[in-house]
Amino acid sequence: MNKILIAAASSGAGKTTVTLGIMQALKKRGFAVQPFKVGPDYIDTNYHQAITGVASINLDSFLIDDDEMLASLFQKHGESADISVIEGVMGLFDGLGTDRDNASTSFIAKCTKTPVILVVDGKAISTSAAAIVDGFNRFDPELKIAGVIINRVASENHFSLIKGAIERYTDVPVLGYLPKNAAVALPERHLGLVPQEEMTELEAKWELLSDLITTHVDLDKLLEISKSSENLSTSKAQMKVADFSGLRVAYALDAAFHFYYQDNLDLIRLTGAELIPFSPLEDNEVPEADFIYIGGGFPEIFAKQLNDNRSMRKSILAAHEKGIPIYAECGGLMYLGSSLEMEGKQYEMVGVFNGISKMTTRLRKFGYCIAEPLEETLIGKKGMSIRGHEFHHSVFETTETACMKLSKKRDGEIVKEWRGGYQKGNTFASYLHIHFYQNPAILMQMFGAGKR
Repeated sequence: MNKILIAAASSGAGKTTVTLGIMQALKKRGFAVQPFKVGPDYIDTNYHQAITGVASINLDSFLIDDDEMLASLFQKHGESADISVIEGVMGLFDGLGTDRDNASTSFIAKCTKTPVILVVDGKAISTSAAAIVDGFNRFDPELKIAGVIINRVASENHFSLIKGAIERYTDVPVLGYLPKNAAVALPERHLGLVPQEEMTELEAKWELLSDLITTHVDLDKLLEISKSSENLSTSKAQMKVADFSGLRVAYALDAAFHFYYQDNLDLIRLTGAELIPFSPLEDNEVPEADFIYIGGGFPEIFAKQLNDNRSMRKSILAAHEKGIPIYAECGGLMYLGSSLEMEGKQYEMVGVFNGISKMTTRLRKFGYCIAEPLEETLIGKKGMSIRGHEFHHSVFETTETACMKLSKKRDGEIVKEWRGGYQKGNTFASYLHIHFYQNPAILMQMFGAGKR
């Protein structure tokens, strides 16, 4: 299995830009590329899919606390491609707390036995780049850097200085560089990169990136490195789940709601359930279903359109009142509240929960956490431990009683605790994003409610 992992020496080093350029360049050479993303991010995976035509898979060792399961999922998705390309998260050794193996890119590299290509920011630096590469290469004896790509290089002369220094003071080969070019920059917004669904004329940007990578990076050497990786020997079977054949699962899928882990959707299909997409923006009503799943996204960007689609809002409220189970994450919670406030103006939402979502100027919650239901809920029984991730620029002001205790733990110590998640009838909503592969009991609990 040919594979490489693109990691950054530091967050903001241009890892995503380099990764996208490599994916496009490999695709233009005729390779079938399977993309992966370290961590819980939904937006970078959209870019990966736009280029490769294949759903990108999240590899997150916090959300799935099972090394063999992670390796098995990686192997399953990559075996039909010519090459697997993993994009890291933050810096190579950054994760949860100070443990270099806790939810970090480096841990995923070791778990999947994938060679690492380190991206170093070349802006205003020359010989010091050698110290950065040498330090990264020595930091973990179990991990070796297979190659380096320099980003934001000012000129050929600038690159020759950096390359000469790195190859003089380390044994790590420099594969090439990406020149400084404002045209390849990706626009950003409050949750990170603007999602691919809202961007136009992306193909020209991908083509430019591909041309720059092809011109300035030794792709033959990169492919040679990808072939040198160790094979995985995963013996663990895929997660065993109950048979829910015939269960109809309607899930929101449009520009406002599209944050789903591909493995979650695949696992739903593995149960035999049927996935039926619908658009809260465009459709008149929710499809006839036994279960409704509303993922995260950007409801605040489409607040007026969601408000104006009254027939859809009424149909979801009617489904709730009939007792059809509804599971909503983050943006889904905002949609199920009474209203959403933007710039002092309120827009009506579904109204399952009595509460107003208000956008904030800074992140309200960010990072991994563990949730514990305080009562029987749609996603788990009382006292169950559920791993998740929160990342939102809004607050939900409500009179509803929270049904979960959440905590953030760092280096073995709890650093923050709060309450969240709301259960009303058979409807559950929270800011928490979860991965179903962490525990088969989660899907059993949710779909069991649909059967009941």
